[in-house]
Amino acid sequence: MNKTVGLLDVVALVNDIPQCNLCRGQVGTVVEVLAEGAAFEVEFADQNGRTYESLGLRPEQIMVLHFEP
Repeated sequence: MNKTVGLLDVVALVNDIPQCNLCRGQVGTVVEVLAEGAAFEVEFADQNGRTYESLGLRPEQIMVLHFEP
């Protein structure tokens, strides 16, 4: 069930990141694969497409969302 995270995957946070005002379940997009997949730059944007946070996260901090079985 645990899919490898890839570029442009839609992901959700599995834990809060209070220092960035991000809560578990917030949805972002992987915009860069770092350190050969050891980390990912994830961008969080509002409904108008404006980025409000972008940060590097480890694979265990995010969950890939699936839109089809």
